[in-house]
Amino acid sequence: MVSSDTGPEPLLRLRGVSKNFGPVQALTGVDLAVRAGEVTALVGDNGAGKSVLIKCIAGIHSPDQGEIFWEGEPVRFRTPRDAAMLGIETVYQDLALCNNLDIVQNMFLGRERVHGIVLDEEQMETAAQKTLSSLAVTTVRSIRQPVASLSGGQRQSVAIAKAVLGNTKLVIMDEPTAALGVAQTAMVLGLARRLAEQGHAALVVSHNMNDVFEVADRIAVLYLGRMVALRPAAELDRQIAVDLMTTGASTRTRAESKPAEREA
Repeated sequence: MVSSDTGPEPLLRLRGVSKNFGPVQALTGVDLAVRAGEVTALVGDNGAGKSVLIKCIAGIHSPDQGEIFWEGEPVRFRTPRDAAMLGIETVYQDLALCNNLDIVQNMFLGRERVHGIVLDEEQMETAAQKTLSSLAVTTVRSIRQPVASLSGGQRQSVAIAKAVLGNTKLVIMDEPTAALGVAQTAMVLGLARRLAEQGHAALVVSHNMNDVFEVADRIAVLYLGRMVALRPAAELDRQIAVDLMTTGASTRTRAESKPAEREA
C-alpha cells in the first residue's frame, strides 16, 4: 500500500481487514488510519469496497480477517450500537430523517430526554440549538421547522448535527454532497471542516474529486477492495487520484500533473 501514515496513534486504525460475501472478495487486507481533528476522504470507483468498509467500521458487517483499533485498543463491533457506544456515527445518503417531524424531534428521535415522565422539550430545544450553532448552521428558520420543508443542504446539516449530539468522536459521511447545488455543497463541506476543527474525526466518502480536494486533509484510495494509497491531500492531485482509483497505481508526481490541470 502506498502510504504516508506517520505521527501519533490515530483515533481509528484498521489493520489487514478483509471481508467476503460468498465467492465475492469485497475487501482484502485493508489498512486505514483516521485521525481526530482531520477530514479523511475515502475514494474509489464503483465496486471498490467503500460501502463495505464503512459498514465494517459502523458495526453493520464484521470483518472476516484483520483488526480494528479504537484509541489504540483492539475492538470488535457486533452491532452498530457497539460502534455508537464508542463514539462512531454514520450519516448515510438517505439521512434517516422523518419528514413529518421537526428538527428537534429528528435530532432526538430514539434518545428523547425526559423530566419525570414527560418529555423535556426545553432541554432538547436548547441542546439542538447549541449543537446547530456550534456547527454554524444558521440557514434554518426555526428548530421547530418540519424537516420536510428543508433544502437538501439543510437536511444534511440536521443529520450531521444529530450525529454529533452525544459523545461522538468520529462522523462518517456517505456521499454527503450528492445531488446538492453549489451553495448547499459548500455549506456541507464547511460542516465537515468544522467537525475537524472542533476535534472530531470526519471520514467523508465521495466520488466528487472537487469536493475531496476542497475539504480533505488525507485521502484514502480503494481499488478493487484493496487500499492502494493513504496520503496527505497535498501530495496528490485529481489526476493522480483518478489513476489510483481506476488502475490501482500512478507513475505521476503532483508537479508533473499541474500543467495538464492548467490546460484543462
